[in-house]
Amino acid sequence: MNQLKGGRRNFLTQAGVATLGVATAGLFTGKAVAATTVRPGDVGVIQTALALEHEGIAAYRIAGKSGLLSPGTLKLALVFMGHHQAHRDSLARLVATAGGKPVEPKTDSQYIAELKLGSLKSEGDVVALATMLERGAASAYIGQIQALKDPGLAKLFASISADEAIHWTTLNNAAGTPIPTSAYVFG
Repeated sequence: MNQLKGGRRNFLTQAGVATLGVATAGLFTGKAVAATTVRPGDVGVIQTALALEHEGIAAYRIAGKSGLLSPGTLKLALVFMGHHQAHRDSLARLVATAGGKPVEPKTDSQYIAELKLGSLKSEGDVVALATMLERGAASAYIGQIQALKDPGLAKLFASISADEAIHWTTLNNAAGTPIPTSAYVFG
């Protein structure tokens, strides 16, 4: 727990830097969305990514209401949730532009069961779960880039993956977990 407390100080200090980096990327991403042509084969990939964003939003929202987070960690969780909401909005807009109906989020009770949110007993548990989800999201976006037909969409997925990697790195640091020594952390 001492590692988490020490890591939390670094976590909150670095949060401003992470937020600034993601906000800057957001300006770039808006242009990428505008320049993207969604091809029929890409809609399914976008829908899968949209479902991941819904999951991230729900995890941060539900964990934020749990009472387990300190004020500083809650503040950052809300920032990350905002990033996921921006990703969701961009992806939903692309699906709608292609003539599709964006996938809807599941219910909170479904997310609680699937993510085992009811078993979280401490801030450390929440940070560990968020770290795992963010790493999975970064890897998922990277894994889908090659399936995309439009270079603008691939660029958007790369940008979102970078956001997810920032989230993972910040959370990993908060937990006091060392950065992996091997290359290709999100491969």
